[in-house]
Parts: sequence; C-alpha cells; structure tokens
Amino acid sequence: MLALEPYYGGSHRGFIDGWIRHSAHEWDLHTLPARKWKWRMRHSALTFAEAVEERVGAGDSWDVVFCSDMVNLAELLALAPRPVGALPAVVYFHENQLTYPVRFPKERDYQFGLTNVTSALAAREVWFNSAFHRGELLAAIPRFLKAMPDHRPWGVVARIRERSRVMHPATGPIARRRGRRAPGPLRVVWAARWEFDKAPEVLFEAARRLAEGGVDYRLSVLGERFADAPPVFAAARERLGDRIERWGPLERREDYVAALQAADVFVSTAIHEFFGLAAVEAIAAGAYPLVPERLAYPEVLELDEHPERQEHFYDGSADGLAKRLAQLAAALEGTSPSLAEKAACLRPRMASFFWPRAAPQLDAALAAAAGRKAGSELE
Repeated sequence: MLALEPYYGGSHRGFIDGWIRHSAHEWDLHTLPARKWKWRMRHSALTFAEAVEERVGAGDSWDVVFCSDMVNLAELLALAPRPVGALPAVVYFHENQLTYPVRFPKERDYQFGLTNVTSALAAREVWFNSAFHRGELLAAIPRFLKAMPDHRPWGVVARIRERSRVMHPATGPIARRRGRRAPGPLRVVWAARWEFDKAPEVLFEAARRLAEGGVDYRLSVLGERFADAPPVFAAARERLGDRIERWGPLERREDYVAALQAADVFVSTAIHEFFGLAAVEAIAAGAYPLVPERLAYPEVLELDEHPERQEHFYDGSADGLAKRLAQLAAALEGTSPSLAEKAACLRPRMASFFWPRAAPQLDAALAAAAGRKAGSELE
C-alpha cells in the first residue's frame, strides 16, 4: 500500500501512524513536514510523483494509493509513473477547504476547494471522518459552483456521493480513571487548538459568569497553542488566576491522559469540528461531556438513537454553558450518581473509536476499495 501524507502532523499524523501500527496490511508511507499547508496542497503531488518514480525505477510496486485531502490526487495520478497512475486510489478527508472556517470570507482561496473536488473525482473511493463532514461538503459544492461564470459541472455532487463512505478516525485506548474522585471543586477541561474556530471566548465568558455567581471550579485549558493565539487566552489566564489548574499543551501523552482522567467535565465550545477526537478521549477517560448540539457531536454521541443523551448538549452560548456547569457543580455535592457514572453509558460507544476495533474495519474497507477480499494483505 502506498500512503501519502503531505501534512504529517497533528490529527493527520495520529491517524496514519495509528492505523499503520494496528494494520494487517503492508505499508509504504511517504510524508512531508506539517508546515505551510497551502504550499503542501500546491506542490505535494509533484513532490510525491518524483519520489514514487524513483521507487518504481528501483522495482517497487503497490496495490492501492491512499492519501489525505491535502494531496491533489488528480495531479498525482497524472504525474506519477503509469503503473502508479493506474492504481485504485482512496482519499481521506480530515477537513476540506470549502467549509473550513476562515476569519474573513475574502481570505478563502477557492482553488484549494476545487482541488478537493477534483481529488474526490479522481479517487475510486472518498472517505470522510464523519457523516456530518460528508454532508457539509456535498452541500457546499453547489454553492461553490454558482460562483463559476459558466460550464458549471452540476453532476459532480452525485458522482462524489456515490463513491463516498464514512470511516471514523480512531485513537489509542484510554483507561478510565481508577479509584474515587479526588476531593475538590468541579474540574473542567477544555482541549482544542487555540484558534478562533474553537470559540474560546465562549469558554472564558462562561468561566467569568461562574466565578461571579460564586461557583467554585478549576479549569484546565489544553490543546495546541500557536504564536498568534487569540488574545482572549492571555486575558483569561490573568483574570482567572488560581482557578487555572493546567494551561497549555502537554507534551507527553501520559500527562494529557492524566489530565483527562482527573477532569469531571469535558467542555467543547467549537464552531468548527469535523469529528471531535478530544471528546472521545475525554469520555473514555471518565469525563462527563458537555458539547454544543451541532457539528459531528450528535453523531459521535449517537443522539438520534439515544435521545436521553440530550443532557450532554447545551445551546452553544456562554450563558447556556455557565448554567449547565453550575448545575453539574451542584450535583457534585448531592447524593445522586457521580458525573462519571452518568457518563458511563457513553464509553462503549467510544471503544469503537479505538484502534483495536477500528483498524480491522479500515483494513477491510481498503481491501474492498482495491478490489481485494477482506483480510488479504495489501502491499
């Protein structure tokens, strides 16, 4: 199997590395560092085609091409040596450039969205990390096509839909917190990229309202931090003072897991999330999730099948979040089941997103896309 990842970092790296470690297939992985994503989308097809040509010249061969959405797959298959260009290809959409949030609409370069469309059309199968993501992209394509002056290819939506499928990502198994909860106030964890599309201002406004309302709590703000992080983070750290328990990214995996295991509540304020792996990990660790009723969260928590799980959703506003957190803080002092016990029904669902269960499903789907029987090895 020939795997190509031009943005080898973050969730992209975690996905392909995790799958390879747990896969029954034979893999040949080519990567580029996770920087300058726009350049990666523009040049990675040419760069990979040249690398693959050398390997073909040395006698290597593969049964299938697998790449992420940051590869221009149509260009790659055209530029690669004929034996590679003729292979069945699968493209995995972690994100897409038609609906990925931009701070200002004029910042969006629709050439990258068109690259996503042509890659999907060049693939034998198009995999999305959530049904929400697939629906959002397919709905965005007609809006995008309306901007074209003429020759609008309206049929591309149906062509992409018929070759698409949902293949959720996965993570390493996380053990639930052992023993009784440590004494203390409500412990809240927020774990996301420190960027505007995660709406950190909603979190910090809710935290302010809790403090003004006399609710005692401790807050851990985790996730990937960038040099140009929104200024609301620095202001919140100064204002919240000793209510902050952990702040910033935790380099070691075991420290991150320990932070999740110590938390009573996991909170998301995201306005953009194509899946939500941090929520999966926190729930598995024993935290009670409190997430906005939008994006992929209803899908991940199977709200349609279990309407009683409505208690884990709020309206997405700072006021709604503060009210729910105040209720959960009060519940800690009562005699009702603990927050961990209330969330226990969600953990079996989270196990489906762990690699031991997910990798065989991905392996079988890839074998089928390559025209091989399930269980057969792919080179």
